[in-house]
Amino acid sequence: MSVVNAVVMIVRVLAAVLLLCSVALNFTNIVGRYFFAAPIPWAEEVMLFLMVGAVFFGNCAVGWEGRQIRMDVLVNMMPPTIRRWLEYFAEIAFMVTAVALVVFAWPVVVDLYEFDQRSQAADIPMAIPQAIIPLGLAITAFLVLVRLVRQLGGAAPTRGGRAGHGAGHH
Repeated sequence: MSVVNAVVMIVRVLAAVLLLCSVALNFTNIVGRYFFAAPIPWAEEVMLFLMVGAVFFGNCAVGWEGRQIRMDVLVNMMPPTIRRWLEYFAEIAFMVTAVALVVFAWPVVVDLYEFDQRSQAADIPMAIPQAIIPLGLAITAFLVLVRLVRQLGGAAPTRGGRAGHGAGHH
């Protein structure tokens, strides 16, 4: 198993575990609230953090497979060569945007850590959930870059990859 495949597997499992934990916490909170009149005071806050993690780590696998949501009605009408280059341009634009967000977000995460900023209800250090966003974006940008390099080198697209044929084209 390559390092990239291991990273993809790890983020998929992590996203799934975070989502399952969020659902379990929600279920537990509902039971506590409606059957025992004892809701978990911090549940909503923690579920929000878990969902952010599930989304940003799940997005890594989506980026690897090239299954991002796209507004590609006009692109799909283009000849295959133009369509392929527009798809590459979109991937590059994503990577540039993701890297810019990481660069701008990381100092905020560092400040949250240094000031020991904590969430109101669960008293969780805010650097942890806030770090998930740039971390997820950085991993996604890396995986998209690896996928593009492989495709440009002649490798077959990853499952669902768009190189030259876009998802949904059969």
